[in-house]
Amino acid sequence: MICDGNMSRCKNEIMKSTIEKARAVFTRQGGTLRVSEALRRGLSRRTLYTMLEAGEVERVSRGVYRLSSLPPLGNPDLVTVAMRAPRGVICLISAAAYHDLTTQIPHRVDVALERGAEAPRIDFPPIHVYRFSKKAFSEGIEVHNLDGVKVRIYSPEKTVADCFKYRNKIGMDVALETLKEWWKKKSSTPQQLFVQARNCRVEKVMMPYMEALL
Repeated sequence: MICDGNMSRCKNEIMKSTIEKARAVFTRQGGTLRVSEALRRGLSRRTLYTMLEAGEVERVSRGVYRLSSLPPLGNPDLVTVAMRAPRGVICLISAAAYHDLTTQIPHRVDVALERGAEAPRIDFPPIHVYRFSKKAFSEGIEVHNLDGVKVRIYSPEKTVADCFKYRNKIGMDVALETLKEWWKKKSSTPQQLFVQARNCRVEKVMMPYMEALL
């Protein structure tokens, strides 16, 4: 860029160009970026702070920024957790609510992590971490694009099975509700549900209730 002697104007033009390039980086990534990702893609912390002060981006959570020009988040809690804990999987009540399998209103985000994985440090929203064995953790993961962010959520079948597995913590009534709502939707076969029940080692517990629905 060639300056005409007006240094103030020149600096403004350079910053404007920098913000435009940064905005393009955000747009290519769906509009939301973690600070670490932004730095890897060539943005500086100074640029991020300038964009924040200028109202170009908004702070979704600690270390997560999103273009202010985008529509409001439809699933802010799930998106925030997915950005801060990319190795986690939305599970139990949170997954059931996403799949419309429960009338429960989540007051926190349930997140599954493989045993040994480091727990995320998230100031908001509140989360509850469940530790799964390697096999139980890897089964039934779906990836949903929510507000431009890839969010890992357990499938409806895996969610029902997990609810029975953790029935002593979340309540048997909740587990039964997820099963009944899953049956009403009939989006898959009973065999697919049975596979997840077997993987979670709750087939004997679930079988009488499944047979009552057949």
